[in-house]
Amino acid sequence: MAGGSDVAEATLSCAQCGKPAHLQCPKCVELKLPREDGAFCTQECFKASWSSHKSVHLKAKLSTLGTAEPLGNGWQYCLKKGERRTPKLPHFDWTGTLRPYPISGMRTVPSHIDQPDWAVDGIPKIEPNSDLQHVVEIKSPEQIERMRETCRIAREVLDAAARVIRPGVTTDEIDRVVHDATIAAGAYPSPLNYHFFPKSCCTSVNEVICHGIPDARKLEDGDIVNVDITVYYKGVHGDLNETFFVGNVDETSKQLVQCTYECLEKAISIVKPGVRFREIGEVINRHSSMSGFSVVKSYCGHGIGELFHCAPNIPHYGRNKAVGVMKAGQTFTIEPMINAGVWRDRMWPDGWTAVTADGKQSAQFEHTLLVTESGVEVLTARLPSSPDVFPWLKP
Repeated sequence: MAGGSDVAEATLSCAQCGKPAHLQCPKCVELKLPREDGAFCTQECFKASWSSHKSVHLKAKLSTLGTAEPLGNGWQYCLKKGERRTPKLPHFDWTGTLRPYPISGMRTVPSHIDQPDWAVDGIPKIEPNSDLQHVVEIKSPEQIERMRETCRIAREVLDAAARVIRPGVTTDEIDRVVHDATIAAGAYPSPLNYHFFPKSCCTSVNEVICHGIPDARKLEDGDIVNVDITVYYKGVHGDLNETFFVGNVDETSKQLVQCTYECLEKAISIVKPGVRFREIGEVINRHSSMSGFSVVKSYCGHGIGELFHCAPNIPHYGRNKAVGVMKAGQTFTIEPMINAGVWRDRMWPDGWTAVTADGKQSAQFEHTLLVTESGVEVLTARLPSSPDVFPWLKP
């Protein structure tokens, strides 16, 4: 705890282990917070508690913002990964024609819904320090069955979103549909307040690669929009996304979206025990390059289960350095992001929205997968009831 100050009396208990405390968190002192919340016996206890303790500082800051920077229900632009709002369009060297619009207040979740540990304060507690960030978990049959249930809910929620996509609909309205459908299924929308993300899904339009924040902009004829869904149910997460056409799109957009879909399908086709994780990127890179498109390198697929994100990392580009081989019982996502132009990305001032560096369009598709003894099970696969929105799937 760099800069820690001695506690004059040894009457306080360590907030981490309960032993007599001799050190005080300097940030708590600066914010004039109750001394018992920031007392620790050693540097080691302070470091061990930091991921959860820092939420005390955030709550104190939010309570002192007052009306100058309202975080509540008004429609304002997003800043600082969701922690702040501003009434004015932020200054930025925009790479394309798209601009952020104001966002609505955070939607609520009924108390009877089981919630992940970031739901209240925006800070994941278990995930960052879990051994599963380094070890790829082999799921038990009971975990796998819970994953199947959760992934089916995620699929049904995405299908509900797909049915409302048309010109004139705002991405905020898509988020409302996603939120309501998730709650109706008894699940929690995993992105909501995850590291302060302010909405229940990601909506990435045109040049947005990923993590677009649903806002007041109306979809326009010719747009493409990716909707990324993750739900939390029975203690596990299910994750998928698809890119949709809005009205009549140009030929390049059609080719880009179909190529991205095919990249995912080709990658899934090689999944089975014994295959190296790095091979996924080779397959995707080969197919996208043949179509004249590029593969985003800044974001990757990931392990998933009781944690939203964990090992393994699944790069989508060629010549990647991913380690390890697939084993039966592993669950992870593959989610290639393919750009019409260069692969490089930029980050908008909101701290979430990743866009193409040249302003050209980007598409993405994602599934949550289970490695089986003989191959792969697509846990988020399309259902017979899924809307018929992709021309290349029509008989």
